Formats: sequence, C-alpha cells, structure tokens
Amino acid sequence: MDAKLTLKLDKDVIEKAKIYAAEHKHSLSLLIENYLKTIIQLEKMDKREENEISSFVKSLAVGKGKIANDFDYKKDRENYLSEKHK
Repeated sequence: MDAKLTLKLDKDVIEKAKIYAAEHKHSLSLLIENYLKTIIQLEKMDKREENEISSFVKSLAVGKGKIANDFDYKKDRENYLSEKHK
C-alpha cells in the first residue's frame, strides 16, 4: 500500500535528482523508495548471525591460495581444455 511522504531537502539536490530520474526514466519517488529498500536490506545483512557462513566458505575468503602475478588464466584454461578433450 502506498502512502504519501513529505521530505525537506536541499533545492539543488532535488533538481539534480529529478534530472537523474528523468534520464533513467524513473520517478523520483521510485528512486527514493529503492534507496531506502537498499539501506534496509544492507542493515539486515549486517545483523545476520556469523554462523550462517560455513567454515569452508570462510576458508576460501581468507586467501590461503596464492596466485602468481604473471598467472595467465586464459592460457591455463586452454591447457585444461586441451588435456580434457584429448
């Protein structure tokens, strides 16, 4: 259900936001609503319990495996595929 909301903002911000909204073919109301939804979702994500992420996934994030600076992933993939399809 939609409801009206009155905001008091800097005039320049409003004008620039209107231009941005028009360029992206959205209403200013939609932009503000989406922004508020985003910050609410981010806050929910921050409050999630730590145990939702498995220790295996955490171990991947730590970066235990080092990759050489000159590593060529395209060449490595090419080698892998040529070996696979011999």
